[in-house]
Amino acid sequence: MYKEDIKLTSSEIGTLWGQYVNGTAVDIVNKYMVSIIEDEKIKALFEEAIHIFDEQKHQIASFLEKDGFPIPIGFTDSDLNKGAKRLFSDIFCLHYLHIITLHGLLGHVTSLSSSVRKDLRDFYDTCDNDGKKMYHKTTDLLLEKGHLQRDPYFFPEANPEFIEGQQFIDGFFGEKRPLAATEIIALSLNMKKKILGKALSMGFSQVTQSKEVRKFLKSAQKTSDEQIQSLGKILYQDNLPIPMSWETEVTTSQDSPFSDKLMLYHIGFLLQAAQSYHGAGLASAMRADLVIAYEKIILKNLTVTKNWFNLMTKNKWLEQPPLAPNRKEIAKDK
Repeated sequence: MYKEDIKLTSSEIGTLWGQYVNGTAVDIVNKYMVSIIEDEKIKALFEEAIHIFDEQKHQIASFLEKDGFPIPIGFTDSDLNKGAKRLFSDIFCLHYLHIITLHGLLGHVTSLSSSVRKDLRDFYDTCDNDGKKMYHKTTDLLLEKGHLQRDPYFFPEANPEFIEGQQFIDGFFGEKRPLAATEIIALSLNMKKKILGKALSMGFSQVTQSKEVRKFLKSAQKTSDEQIQSLGKILYQDNLPIPMSWETEVTTSQDSPFSDKLMLYHIGFLLQAAQSYHGAGLASAMRADLVIAYEKIILKNLTVTKNWFNLMTKNKWLEQPPLAPNRKEIAKDK
């Protein structure tokens, strides 16, 4: 059977749909940022990112159309208010592209692992390769500009060691053991993503037109701040550096570059993506206080995401993904 004769599976349809909607949301933000960026090197990376996604978007649309599925609406230039004043600094824009590229890499790998059809696997291979190139470029430019905070350094032990006793997992009673390198990976990554989410929520809350959306964004900002403090305290107690915040890279502009729909959706997208990283952090945690911290964050974010869902659906802003056939409805008497 030729590859073009094989129908898309439900998983393949779902990943294509998600890549399209999330990609168009980020694409609109990128288009705004490229319009305000003054640094030529940073601007060039955004121009490249916009060009790459334009090709990906057309390919995704082609896959869906060939199987008779409608192209999602996603986000368009109607969600971009051209000529809006600067809301973010050039360096913040570069940090944004760096973190969003990391999200994209995870999304491409997840989509690849859910795909069987060769043309889809080839497509996600290309997406992954483009994402890795962009990750290297954003990392190199952040290093060049002195704005990439490295994770903590360790001094090497003389020999490998083995865990002895329950004290390794204790985090409440007695003296805590130092954080393991495997635990710091998730701590650092989760904090950097929350720092981005907090800064975006703050910036978006300044410019949104809706009082309800502003209230949610302020709540999301407060939640991010509390979780940054919670995870940061664990690093601080081990005398380890805490990633720097980016609030000062957000201007005082009240001129909205985006539709309220896009800003609210974007924060929700980051909240949902973050849960994967929280789960990874929980899975790698072997100290009791870390386990409790991640469990609290996951439960809190479920509540925040529910509030986000209610607000999105109230405004009829949340596009419905393709659903499985409702066999009960189909089997009803005519």
